[in-house]
Amino acid sequence: MESDAETLFRYASDPEVGPLAGWPPHKSVEESREIIRTLFSGEGMWAVVWKATGEAIGCVGYLPASVSNLSIGTDECEVGYWIARPYWGMGICTDALRLVVEHCFREKGFRCLWGTHFPDNPASGRVMEKCGFIDTGKETLCTKLAIGSDHPVKIMKKEK
Repeated sequence: MESDAETLFRYASDPEVGPLAGWPPHKSVEESREIIRTLFSGEGMWAVVWKATGEAIGCVGYLPASVSNLSIGTDECEVGYWIARPYWGMGICTDALRLVVEHCFREKGFRCLWGTHFPDNPASGRVMEKCGFIDTGKETLCTKLAIGSDHPVKIMKKEK
């Protein structure tokens, strides 16, 4: 929700967060509001909310083949997620990704899910491994990323 823009800015302006996921730190509340309007409000994207406070602390979702960073089939999708630094290492991304995986297979009927992570962000790879993704042993460039499009990412895969 656009009302989460100030909270999003507080977490997404952290220079340790966005670049690990391929996007630059946010520079203003208005930029965060625009990201909510254009990217986070689409089908397949959800806020990760800290139950104790109701605060949005990250985002999780899937990208269909038409907007994926990878060349995948129409019955496949790419998953992605990020979480605010104060919540790293708490299993929140793993729990959120498990829900997305279940939704993608049960509700959307995808037969295969893909994910990527930068080699210098092994924690992201561990999240996918905990959700049953396997390392394909392949790397690629994700040219659609705002940051790191010239750095290879490891490709992970989970089949139904």
